[in-house]
Amino acid sequence: MASVYKIALVQLHPKPLLPAENFASAESFIRNAAREGCHLVVLPEYHLTSWVPDEPNFWESCADSGSYLKKYQELAKELNICIVPGTIVEVVGDSLHNIAYFISSNGEVLGRYQKKNLWHPERRHLVSSADQPHEAFDTPLGRVGLLICWDLAFPEAFRELISDGAQIICIPTFWSMKDVTEEGYSLNPDGEALFLNSTVVSRAFENTCAVVFVNAGGPPEKGDNTSFAGLSQVSVPHIGSLGKLGRSEGMSIVDLDTKVLQIAEDNYKVREDMKREGWHYAYTQIKDGSKL
Repeated sequence: MASVYKIALVQLHPKPLLPAENFASAESFIRNAAREGCHLVVLPEYHLTSWVPDEPNFWESCADSGSYLKKYQELAKELNICIVPGTIVEVVGDSLHNIAYFISSNGEVLGRYQKKNLWHPERRHLVSSADQPHEAFDTPLGRVGLLICWDLAFPEAFRELISDGAQIICIPTFWSMKDVTEEGYSLNPDGEALFLNSTVVSRAFENTCAVVFVNAGGPPEKGDNTSFAGLSQVSVPHIGSLGKLGRSEGMSIVDLDTKVLQIAEDNYKVREDMKREGWHYAYTQIKDGSKL
């Protein structure tokens, strides 16, 4: 298995309720990433529909989005590239589930994750995965875990994935600069950027893992003059942020050297501690040493 992988961060600007148009844009970015020799491409949360749950046609748009998983599988196989197609909102009975998938380069779905930690306004519309465990899975890039957006705020989610051997954690996100109250925003208009830049790097260091964070971006013509937070990046311990984008739509390609993760573990010994008998945070204890 190689130690260096090319990862494309596709900071797409999702147009509301236009899954076909958004997919066409995503496909164009993915084909460009494949031409650049990328092993993995990651898209943002809600990339097919945007997040407009109070719009009358939102449910219909989500129902239409379900068919795109197969399209991404076909694209992955055609281009021999792994794809995390952001999230796809699926209609399940009378509820909506926000799902992230990991599709291998042969088109096979290797991982599926339903968003657990819902942002407060989402709770009126989405169903959480609740007490289902966070689980990592084997991929051509090594052992990977999936989280979604607000999961970033919960160290416990990362620890559970690390305890299952995750080396790379992909986080499709839909995060804006104004996801807080006016009171919170007035304290620091760049507060959400500070939150993201600080936390993404911290999670990489404290878990000796790579964090692949891909957020939605604003319209390309607006540049950074947008409420979309963007800031998609890969973060690794020792080094910090790699390939960070601004706030508008775009793509960044990062060379991820997984040897850095082993160097970090050799220094910080986080996983070594988590394997010890009598580990005092028992719920994060390494489950199976063979996965590390």
